[in-house]
Parts: sequence; C-alpha cells; structure tokens
Amino acid sequence: MSSIFTKIVNGEIPCYKIAEDENYLAFLDVNPNAKGHTLCIPKFEIDKIFDMDEAHYLGLMHFSRKIAIALEQAVPCKRVGMSVVGLEVPHAHVHLIPLNEMDEMRFQNKVSLTKEEFQAVAQSIASKL
Repeated sequence: MSSIFTKIVNGEIPCYKIAEDENYLAFLDVNPNAKGHTLCIPKFEIDKIFDMDEAHYLGLMHFSRKIAIALEQAVPCKRVGMSVVGLEVPHAHVHLIPLNEMDEMRFQNKVSLTKEEFQAVAQSIASKL
C-alpha cells in the first residue's frame, strides 16, 4: 500500500509544494511545529532513511540543504532545525523546522495556518531558491 507521501508525489493528494526535482520533493507539513515547517522526501517509496543507497541519501541531504537555506531566508528564525524521525509515515523524510526556541522542535506544540497562509509561505520559500 502506498504511503501518504507517495500519494502526494503521484498527485493523488494535494500539497503546498516548495520545490522538486526528478528524485526529491519539498512541501509544507500540514501539521506544522512552526510556520514554514517543511518536509523533504525522496520521490521513491522507502521506509527508512538509512536503507537508502548512499547516492540517494546524499542527494536527499543536498536537496534538503538548498531548501533549508531558502527557508531561513523566507521565514524569520534563529536557525532551521533538521530532524529525521520517520515513525508517523513509513516513507523516509527530513523535517526542516524554523526555530526560535527549543519547543518548536519537540513535535508536541503545533501551529495552525489558513490555506492562504500555507500558500503564501510555500511561495515565499520557493522564491528564495
């Protein structure tokens, strides 16, 4: 069965897309820890990030770095935190979270955004790439 991320890649479920290339996709987390919380995923389905072959793992890190740099320019924050947890969706993914305090990295405190706010944030980050 396809993961929710594979359904996003295939266009079956909409997302607030920031960027993509032939192997990776970046989009806003719809249940964000902070405004701008972004997910970077491989377009192929693989459960665990360390099961990826080295070339794809390094490719995902390179892609995530470009997104993080744009994210930090687009969303005011002290830094962008990165986390790989992978328990909630069985598809390797990197969380990029704009941080102003440690609590924003804990995955317990969530923020709510309107559809328009999600769209504006996604466009702002994409414009920095």
